Amino acid sequence: MQCTSCRVGILLPGLIDNLFKAHTCVHCGGNWVLIEDYVTWKEEHPEVSAPEANGCEAIDTEKALLCPVSGKIMRKFRITANHTHRLDYSAGVGGVWLDKGEWELIKQDGLMTSLNAILTVQWQKNIRRDLAKESFTAFYQDKFGDEAYSKVKAVREWIEEQPCKAELRAYLLAEDPYSAER
Repeated sequence: MQCTSCRVGILLPGLIDNLFKAHTCVHCGGNWVLIEDYVTWKEEHPEVSAPEANGCEAIDTEKALLCPVSGKIMRKFRITANHTHRLDYSAGVGGVWLDKGEWELIKQDGLMTSLNAILTVQWQKNIRRDLAKESFTAFYQDKFGDEAYSKVKAVREWIEEQPCKAELRAYLLAEDPYSAER
């Protein structure tokens, strides 16, 4: 097979970290992994612990990649909210393209046994939720200032712990909480 990323190298069969089957590009160092092979390895080695990650620089192909088997455009999946790196997945074939160094990123984040989970709707939904939370946090810190944001956050957390939280919110929101008029 020809490399889907650099389009120069060929993909040779081998193993990633001497663990599971992959096809590695002789030119760019990317890896084509069938999720079926990965899951089989994971099921056969439930006690596996992550080997030492060497901290190499990970490459991220930003352009759309074509599946080396089907020739169809692969879908991109973020690894975590902390990384902009995205894995390329061919749903029709069940294969994932790991750019050079992306397996190291996965190991560094303790996700070595979660490669198949990264490709799920729920994983990606959680990443979007985390990114939205980070964005709103930055917005509120900018809007209120760090000190006021910390205080209002503490008050909010305290209210959430109270059994009469609805009444506390109503009290805070009322223009005059001591008036019977609305």
